[in-house]
Amino acid sequence: MCGIVGLFLKNPALQPELGRLTSQMLKVMTERGPDSAGFAVYGGARHGQTKITVRNLAPEQVAIFEKGLAHIAGPDIGVTFRNDHTVITLPTEHEKAVRQFIDAFGHGVAFVSSGDSIELYKGVGLPEDVATRFDLAGMSGTHAIGHTRMATESAVTTAGAHPFSTGPDQCLVHNGSLSNHNTLRRQLVREGLQFATENDSEVAAGYLSWRLSRGERLDEALTASLADLDGFFTFVVGTRDGFAVLRDPVACKPAVIAETDDYVAFASEYRAFAQLPGIASATVFEPEPQRVYHWEHAA
Repeated sequence: MCGIVGLFLKNPALQPELGRLTSQMLKVMTERGPDSAGFAVYGGARHGQTKITVRNLAPEQVAIFEKGLAHIAGPDIGVTFRNDHTVITLPTEHEKAVRQFIDAFGHGVAFVSSGDSIELYKGVGLPEDVATRFDLAGMSGTHAIGHTRMATESAVTTAGAHPFSTGPDQCLVHNGSLSNHNTLRRQLVREGLQFATENDSEVAAGYLSWRLSRGERLDEALTASLADLDGFFTFVVGTRDGFAVLRDPVACKPAVIAETDDYVAFASEYRAFAQLPGIASATVFEPEPQRVYHWEHAA
């Protein structure tokens, strides 16, 4: 099953409402994925600053963790706690050293995402409960994507929940199943990528990151995936400036888009749009198979 939602705001006046509207859409998708959920919120990028999200930092480890960060980046570092996730804001020049510190820290602390704009949160439980734990309704931003999961190919864990982030400001949510992900995983590992789970969706995210690292545009990487990925899928890919949608050639997984002058919304079911402002006058359509849809803000 699984459910996907996405909201891209054209009207800046709606940015304070991004989290609340995304939270409502996630809640509606509960029946499609009741075991875990996650979401990525984009916004607040500042020149020369990077945000890194980690999870599983225990209260008794906070002081040691912050001391280590301060040793690397000095006073120019910010730490924000949201439930069991932590967002670190730091000068971009220190990103590599901080990533190495996180990887070596141990105690179950795990990297989640990094980039100029992205904050990524996920956890086990009903989507509404996950959104409440992280106060999604109180977040603002320019765009967001989210996922409600019904696990079919891997365990119900926070690590296995979507979105998966394998590149700067990039994340992916997926409804469907890939049949050649193990073969592709081995190929990508030889190319230097690392994977934290057995989830086929993480492989899809890594595949796109690999193609983007070779200089391809996102639409080119997604188009190439139609030949390289076997199975059925609907992908929504978040980037620093927007998101993209792609369905496989058969398009057996449900997907619908609603567009107004104020926003573009994506969901696995029409009913997720019910509480969006101005939905009655929106242009609503199903995305075509094998066609890349992409919306982004001007750089």
